[in-house]
Amino acid sequence: MSLDPAVLRQSFEVVIERRPDLTMRFYEILFDRYPQLQPLFGRNARAAQAEMLAQAIVAVLDHLEDASWLQSTLAGLGAKHVGYGVTDAMYDQVGDALLATLAEVAAEAWTPTVASQWTAAYGAIASMMQAGARTAAA
Repeated sequence: MSLDPAVLRQSFEVVIERRPDLTMRFYEILFDRYPQLQPLFGRNARAAQAEMLAQAIVAVLDHLEDASWLQSTLAGLGAKHVGYGVTDAMYDQVGDALLATLAEVAAEAWTPTVASQWTAAYGAIASMMQAGARTAAA
């Protein structure tokens, strides 16, 4: 499946309009479902961490048509996360929480098309980050 930048951007606008503190809600869901991940986030205050995540999501959405930027930026981010102790399994947990957060906030706007686009987008993001992590660990 190819990504549809318009669907991803429009759905994110809906979500942010409904819940500007989307990333704060994400961390609530993440730590409720996966409390064992909470210690990984101790170095930053939750608000600061949420702001960094929000900026990262916006940057990715702004560069959806720029494959080289996505590849290099996300690989670098994945390499950085190795130092934080992030494992491959954690990418699935984060994806689960992120998609659940988007679905919760989008509510009726979380259509099958939107869900499949976000699932594919997160899968691509995680894959690029994991590739960078593997390179850094080698």
